[in-house]
Amino acid sequence: MCSHGGGRSSLFPSSIQQEKMPDRSVWVLALALVLALPCVGQQYREEAERIMTTTPVIDGHNDLPWQLLKRFNNQLRVPAANLTLLNDTHTNIPKLRRGHVGGQFWSVYVPCETQNRDAVKRTLEQIDVVQRMCDLYPETFECVTDSAGIQNAFQSGKVASLMGVEGGHSIDSSLGVLRTFYRLGVRYMTLTHSCNTPWADNWLVDTEEEKPVHHGLSAFGKTVVEEMNRLGMIVDLAHVSVDTMKVVLNISKAPIIFSHSSAYALCAHRRNVPDDVLQLVASTGSLVMVNFYNDYVTCKNTATLADVANHMDYVKKVAGAQSVGFGGDYDGVTRLPTGLEDVSTYPALVAELLARNWTEQEVKLALAENLLRVFSKVEEVKGTLQGTPAHETPIAFEELDGTCRTSYGYSSGSGTARLLPAALALPLALALRLSLLS
Repeated sequence: MCSHGGGRSSLFPSSIQQEKMPDRSVWVLALALVLALPCVGQQYREEAERIMTTTPVIDGHNDLPWQLLKRFNNQLRVPAANLTLLNDTHTNIPKLRRGHVGGQFWSVYVPCETQNRDAVKRTLEQIDVVQRMCDLYPETFECVTDSAGIQNAFQSGKVASLMGVEGGHSIDSSLGVLRTFYRLGVRYMTLTHSCNTPWADNWLVDTEEEKPVHHGLSAFGKTVVEEMNRLGMIVDLAHVSVDTMKVVLNISKAPIIFSHSSAYALCAHRRNVPDDVLQLVASTGSLVMVNFYNDYVTCKNTATLADVANHMDYVKKVAGAQSVGFGGDYDGVTRLPTGLEDVSTYPALVAELLARNWTEQEVKLALAENLLRVFSKVEEVKGTLQGTPAHETPIAFEELDGTCRTSYGYSSGSGTARLLPAALALPLALALRLSLLS
């Protein structure tokens, strides 16, 4: 017996509307088509399962590590934290299997309130919990750090587990911390969360809640992007302002991702991507991994699976099939569309895309191949920059906030005077020399 899997109006031949037929013939054909709908829907679902068996989904953003911190203080061995049995989260091991999840960027998120306080420490703890997930469930998770590792995990039937830092506040404006996170396995960083950093503007500056500070990136912010290119770390533009999006897309040597954002034209929320930025996404070979959060899908409390498919259709129309991906935001949001309640539901969304005449190749691009292409290109750019030394110039001390901060390295021999910004040091030195000569 077939079950209905979300067949579209495209299942009905246009000839019904266009050709004149006897009333009886119209009704007989319409009835036959309605009776066939369940089997057609099941056909799309079976096709989705078949495709995902060889090309599983790589999702751009999942906040399960944050749930593990909030619920269990990152104690993975307590019985309630068992990832096979955990049921009150969007994500557990059985759900990942049913959803054909083959790759996941786990968010090592810490809130904006940690900025200028303990953000680095808290982020390190979240990196640690992802690594321990891989250690504790080696039959399910394989921690990987490159595109080849993702494909190897596919072959072994494991979930390729990668890490993304969600918010530049996590590096505390330190290039050394950025490099250390990379060495620990972090492979993307979202430049801001819902707060500005001392070097980048977040999406709230495009609303009435905040005012722009940097109009995109400061000079140090541009250095952060350059260093990410040099390291081979993907730049993520979810959560940033439109000016920040445009600056980065114009200066980055490698393609970027939006790890969990949707289309602004369909839902005018500032977390989403406007059309002119989608065009830059297309021209730079970048990627928008569509978010499932109701508020970013319909700008309402409610949404459906079809509404998410609308966003994927739209990104495909404006930026091309090579620019679409999946960025569910599971376990980081409170409201999800009907039909996409947890990570087991990806095949239903794929079936919907097939019903909308997406080709098998287009579906494979969105599932995994687009992300793999972007990641491979980021690695290629890293290769071209191998002879480039690490950026060493620190952010100016005056640009940092917070009282719980020492100034070692910024001080003169007396331990009190701070180093002058580089732009002022040379002119003042010349002026001093001229005064000595006069």
